[in-house]
Amino acid sequence: MFFKLNKLTNIIKEPLFIRALFKGAAAGVEHRSVLIHLDDCNHVVDVGANRGQFALIARSCFSNARIDSFEPLIEPARIFEKVFADDSLTVLHQYAVGPDESEAIIHVSNRDDSSSLLPIGEGQVKLFPETAAKETRTVQVVPLKQVLAESEILFPALLKIDVQGYELSTLYGCSSLLHKFRYVYVECSFVELYMGQSLADEVIKFLFEHSFKLDGVYNIHYDKSGRAIQADLLFEVLDENTHLRN
Repeated sequence: MFFKLNKLTNIIKEPLFIRALFKGAAAGVEHRSVLIHLDDCNHVVDVGANRGQFALIARSCFSNARIDSFEPLIEPARIFEKVFADDSLTVLHQYAVGPDESEAIIHVSNRDDSSSLLPIGEGQVKLFPETAAKETRTVQVVPLKQVLAESEILFPALLKIDVQGYELSTLYGCSSLLHKFRYVYVECSFVELYMGQSLADEVIKFLFEHSFKLDGVYNIHYDKSGRAIQADLLFEVLDENTHLRN
């Protein structure tokens, strides 16, 4: 309850956020403390955009950045488009991002921001009962390079991933373009919430092998016993000059 009240208090401080709230999107103000410490990003690639929660806080922190958001579900995508109807620098792509172009089954949660290309596991439902699956649908999956050319990504760029257990597959779908990003910001789990998901250690290993170091851990969620369940992890390139030459 305190988190929700604190979030609402921060939302009503900005007219952009108030307007978005009336359209159905609550800005992800919990990410502000992360974004304000980054160099001014010219480009944000927002994978798992839902209704535009992250895109809103990104727009607030990076007023002139290009934002390319990805959301495969129709209902949150419609809200996103209403929220950003007057923002010419923000574009929504109605795809999921993965290793190959394909059609895939998405498991739609009662809370659409918890939907996933992986089956929703017992652990997720036990911790968050409102996120149980209600149906499945077919969505389009594409590698990032199929939507964005290398030359279109404006350095310094931030790649944000919030895909409910599908993080490693999404990163494989972005791998050919990772050298164009200075930062990667990804929600990771420490326990299995979605069936077959990769956990935080595997994501950290993958990004280290692609020249990123773990730079911070934010917004940690704990269960009732005090065990860490998931968190947002920020990565930054190890060596920017070498990174850009790859």
